[in-house]
Amino acid sequence: MDWINDNGWAVWLAIALALVIIELVSLDLVLLMFGLGALAAAVATALGVPVVLAVVVFAVVAVALLFLVRPPLVERLHAGPTLTTGHDALVGRSAVVLEPVDGRNGRVQLAGEVWSARAADEQQIFDTGSEVLVTRIDGATAVVTTKES
Repeated sequence: MDWINDNGWAVWLAIALALVIIELVSLDLVLLMFGLGALAAAVATALGVPVVLAVVVFAVVAVALLFLVRPPLVERLHAGPTLTTGHDALVGRSAVVLEPVDGRNGRVQLAGEVWSARAADEQQIFDTGSEVLVTRIDGATAVVTTKES
């Protein structure tokens, strides 16, 4: 027991290390905040702070990190680019007109496949061989418009 009293910093350091290692399993950043609180308590204990005050340092730092640092950190980690898949990935791509496309029907080759198509502007007509831009996918129909050069 004397060793623990004399080397309280080592106990806090061991607790911090254990919390950080366990955090690697959960990846929720909660235990990391507690681990950093324990690290702060280890520093405080190494500077000669009494055990009761070291517990207070641990609690204050851990709770502050948990409520002030963790939320923006989690938001930033989850705010990465989203992967567009399926039909959404075709929007913005070029297509080649296979059969004339008007406001009601037509056919285009899009991403190596033949798609039914219609013009976004019902007054517009695209001739065979024209290159068009897909503005949206409506069911199984590509809605297209003029491709800007």
